[in-house]
Amino acid sequence: MLEKYYRINQAAGVNIHISNDGSLAVSACLVTVQDNQLEIAEKAPDLKSFEDLKTQLPAKSYVALNLSGKGVLHKRIEKVNEINQNNFNLLLPNGNPSDFYIQHFISGEYSFVSIIRRADADKWISGLNALGFIPLMLSLGPFPVQNIISQLNVYDQEVIFNGNIIQRNEQGNWINYRFDESTLSPFAIKVELESIQEQLVIPYAAAFQLVLAAKLDIIHAEVPALENTLNQKIADNKLKVQGFMVLAVLFVLLLINFVLFSWLGSSNAQLSARASRTAQSTIDIQGISDTIKQKEGLLHILGWEEGINKSALIDQVAAMLPPELSWKEVAIDPIDLNTTRAQKSLAFYNREIRIVGNSEKIIPVNEWIARVKTKNWVKNIQLDSYAYNSELNTGQFTITITY
Repeated sequence: MLEKYYRINQAAGVNIHISNDGSLAVSACLVTVQDNQLEIAEKAPDLKSFEDLKTQLPAKSYVALNLSGKGVLHKRIEKVNEINQNNFNLLLPNGNPSDFYIQHFISGEYSFVSIIRRADADKWISGLNALGFIPLMLSLGPFPVQNIISQLNVYDQEVIFNGNIIQRNEQGNWINYRFDESTLSPFAIKVELESIQEQLVIPYAAAFQLVLAAKLDIIHAEVPALENTLNQKIADNKLKVQGFMVLAVLFVLLLINFVLFSWLGSSNAQLSARASRTAQSTIDIQGISDTIKQKEGLLHILGWEEGINKSALIDQVAAMLPPELSWKEVAIDPIDLNTTRAQKSLAFYNREIRIVGNSEKIIPVNEWIARVKTKNWVKNIQLDSYAYNSELNTGQFTITITY
């Protein structure tokens, strides 16, 4: 529940591509998280120099660095669980793993291993520190893009952007990768609904990994110094959040304690006053009950039905009347003849509408009944009678609606 407060809510992704002639291509983007929505806040697809990062990104930004091009070696081998001295020799014969930072990306049946000399990578990490940034993660090549492919408008097995050519199988697993500087995407690239330049795909992927490091299977090179810094940053966030929660809980407990004692004191005073009134109230209850019964009886005699707008009910029923039907008579709460004769005083059917009308056929009558049933105030509707008059060439119906 509190994980969203532990994460880094603003991070920059920086890609440095070193061409064979030693020239640099530097691109960067800044992503932020607000209300669980990730947004690209800054875009810098084509910086003229490494130092220009200082003018494009906020000071002390947390940075996910990505290095590619000259000095970075990528190898595809059969899938292995880890890179050790034995299989490292397959990548770089007679090489010493301790001299390199190693990135291991497993996809399907293959392991894609990327390596860079520590001295080369440390130079760029130190450069970021010198510019006032805080590097927390290093990745190599385009492989972090795996974590954002589902966000891109890519619908086939081949993914092409900024010279990177990724071939995948039908299951989405990588089967090959190559770089051709002259190859560009055949269409404009979008992240969800937002268009971005090809140069920003890798920086965005790197920043995305850093922001969601706790939830993703991140693809990065193992750099102990950066991992320690990242873990310390997350630990600091946890400590701040947990400290705030403890203070909040203590404040709530104190507030509850104050409110409880205030309420108990007030309740005690109210109970004392209530006890003195109870005796008098008990005496009055019977008299009030008798008065209520008398008034209820009077309302019943007067035919009060809780203020129902009966004309509005008639209007609603009439609005549904098919053109084939006509009304002759409408009675609201009609006279109950049987009860009237027995009691020798007028008696009425309560909450009833009786409609008498004409229709040549009974089908329109049934359709009208079905329409009226849809009204939520109608409790019941029934066709009491339908008789055809051959002389008048029409039928007479009687319908009763209970509301």
